[in-house]
Amino acid sequence: MTVEKKDDIIDILSKNMKKLRTKAKITQEELSFRSGLHRNYISDSERGRRNVSLKVIEKIAEGLGVEVKDLFKK
Repeated sequence: MTVEKKDDIIDILSKNMKKLRTKAKITQEELSFRSGLHRNYISDSERGRRNVSLKVIEKIAEGLGVEVKDLFKK
């Protein structure tokens, strides 16, 4: 995997996180409560500043009420 592809997948994840969160009409703080993650972690993830683990992705999906695959749709 090249660095370019890695950045693409992080970008896709971060954009989908924000899109799904705003569609659900919840704040980053609410998502942090629902997912059990700190709101700064949610913020950094939405901005593509975190390389989140699979476990964290699962928590975020649960907090958003979506399937993990929804976070990676182009």
